[in-house]
Amino acid sequence: MGASLTVVWDDALTAYDFGPQHPLAPLRVDLTFRLARAMGVLDQPGVRIVPPADADDAYLRLVHDQAYIDVVRGLSSGELTQDLRRGLGGMDNPVFLGMHEASARVAGASLAAARAVHEGVTEHAVNIAGGLHHAMRDRASGFCVYNDPALAIAWLREQGVDKIAYVDVDVHHGDGVEAAFWDDPRVLTISLHETGQMLFPGTGFPDDNGGPGAEGYAVTWPCHRAPPTPAGCARSTPSSRRSSKRGRRRFSSASTAATATSLTRSPISRCRSTASGWRTKPYTSLPIATPAGDGSPPAVVATRSWTSCHASGPTCSRSRPRIPYPRRRPCHQSGASTSSR
Repeated sequence: MGASLTVVWDDALTAYDFGPQHPLAPLRVDLTFRLARAMGVLDQPGVRIVPPADADDAYLRLVHDQAYIDVVRGLSSGELTQDLRRGLGGMDNPVFLGMHEASARVAGASLAAARAVHEGVTEHAVNIAGGLHHAMRDRASGFCVYNDPALAIAWLREQGVDKIAYVDVDVHHGDGVEAAFWDDPRVLTISLHETGQMLFPGTGFPDDNGGPGAEGYAVTWPCHRAPPTPAGCARSTPSSRRSSKRGRRRFSSASTAATATSLTRSPISRCRSTASGWRTKPYTSLPIATPAGDGSPPAVVATRSWTSCHASGPTCSRSRPRIPYPRRRPCHQSGASTSSR
């Protein structure tokens, strides 16, 4: 085993940009990398930085239809203006020049992370620009064009990995990854999210547990707003940790998608997770992490949270730099937003 932590990064990953008014701003991933560098996280022994892998059509077809890929490419070059039937155009997924190349690059970054772990080069790998977990086989959804976590999982399956666990702690239900492996008992998907009664995409209820032959392999854990506590969602951490451990005991490989949208300062949810709670969740122990996801709280919150989690890995555990957070009132005094997007 070489490096204990592989960070997949290239400045070109910030080209996944729906425009200055869009909530999924590339600034948050750029600041995360820069803060991690400034705090010395990336200079720890055993940490290496690698560029994204190439994600060609053959790789994208592991999850997406070729017809959909062709439409994305056509929109990317300016040949087409929108295709609302495929979720491309409008406020959620506005079309931009170079969209195919930028989306494929994000997918390639998660491929590089999966490959590094699978080949034994590293113990953990992270793509901070990834986690686009809403994209479906034939359409874009929720700011996501190509589903990089599902593609990385599908690639691992192609390499002969027999059991894969996917843990999604984004505040939104990980519907795209779940749908991709709905009928596959070799992939366990676990999604902890705010209830679909309150938040996009309106799915992920307890009776959704997998397709024929794969019953019980899709675990959905919708959370309603918990009673206010000074520790935020700390009381939910042990239960989420137990759920993940039970599933992972039966599986030989695991990946995760996480975002800062579940943090107490996120304006788009009513969840109350804390950065300290994240460091005790499965996020920091799974081999492959894709933490960007599909929405964003203030950039400073996302940046510090992700950097803190990256610094919590085994490589940095003994000399982890303290990530400074401003003093704030307890979340039950702050008046969390109830916005759904």
